[in-house]
Amino acid sequence: MFDMTTLRVIWWVLLGALLIGFAVMDGFDFGIAALLRVLSRNEHERHVLLQTIEPTWEGNQVWFILGGGAIFAAWPILYATAFSGLYFALALVLLAFILRPVGFNFRGKVPDARWRAVWDGALIFSGFVVMLITGVSFGNLFLGLPFRFDDDLYMSWQGGFFDLLHPFAILAGLVSIAMLLTHGACWAAYRADHAIAERAARIARWMALTYAITFVGAGIWLGYGIPGFTVLGPIVTDGVSNPLLKHVAIGSSWFTSYMLHPWFWTAPMVGILGAVGVQWTVGKLNLLGFLCSSLMVSGTILAAGFSLFPFLLPSKLDPDSSLTVWDASSSHGTLMLMLGATVVLLPIIILYTSWVYRVMRGRVLLEDVKHSHNGY
Repeated sequence: MFDMTTLRVIWWVLLGALLIGFAVMDGFDFGIAALLRVLSRNEHERHVLLQTIEPTWEGNQVWFILGGGAIFAAWPILYATAFSGLYFALALVLLAFILRPVGFNFRGKVPDARWRAVWDGALIFSGFVVMLITGVSFGNLFLGLPFRFDDDLYMSWQGGFFDLLHPFAILAGLVSIAMLLTHGACWAAYRADHAIAERAARIARWMALTYAITFVGAGIWLGYGIPGFTVLGPIVTDGVSNPLLKHVAIGSSWFTSYMLHPWFWTAPMVGILGAVGVQWTVGKLNLLGFLCSSLMVSGTILAAGFSLFPFLLPSKLDPDSSLTVWDASSSHGTLMLMLGATVVLLPIIILYTSWVYRVMRGRVLLEDVKHSHNGY
């Protein structure tokens, strides 16, 4: 039986793992969609690119569903606050998720170039919107969000969607775009016909370089230009989930947790090394490039999570209302019940996902597409 402190840490780790799973498994889908017209020269090549992701993209979204479910059940205050205050931003993300299957299913229904161009535009839009908004949202976590709780824990939010477009948040959005475009290009280099793969490898190198520059730039800005949040006084890690029972000050460094736990530095190092690995391996057109981009994605998310710890949702309007790992979770019984279900279900998901990718391994070749019965 785990105590409350341990359970909260476990679910913080699991939340990070689910976010990484979503970014790695679904991120290259969005990268391919965003690069659809850049990587392809004709309809046959676009069909090749789509065939590299169409058999698996829907299954990849299980990570998105699991992440949302984990936040809803394990961190209900976080779920309610974020989904209420970031409603318009999340609605845009959901619109992008809705457009994607429609684009996949409808673009081939009519053999007309203009018809397909419209649905290609929808797929490109869906890819860029998800990448940009998720990055901007992460950037705003470091700036603090404009919410507060009253004595009855009633949440109020001040500001709208455009208030989220702070220059640092936009830079974080650019990091996200460069990262997932690299990831998508690495997938195309691994799975697409060699003519497309060579093109994708060149784009992956440029995007990996862009990622490294923007990631390091965001880190420097965060360390020297964005004040961090700190919990004052002793921290109660096993108390009730009430964010108003602590005091928070603004003015420290977001890298304080790195000073307390030096091994945290491995996360940004993994991200940068992943980008360097893409430069060296993606030209070989094998799985190594994609594995390096996966490390890059994982290191980036871990670096953000380690910087924020123990904060989940900082508040710039009332710092004491900030949500942390220690005061935003569900009850002990709920966390234990969910942990038991996760221990059973998560390995099953990983096993059947691995089996699907093993079955679908191999390149999608132009010759096979040209001679298929689809009429492309």
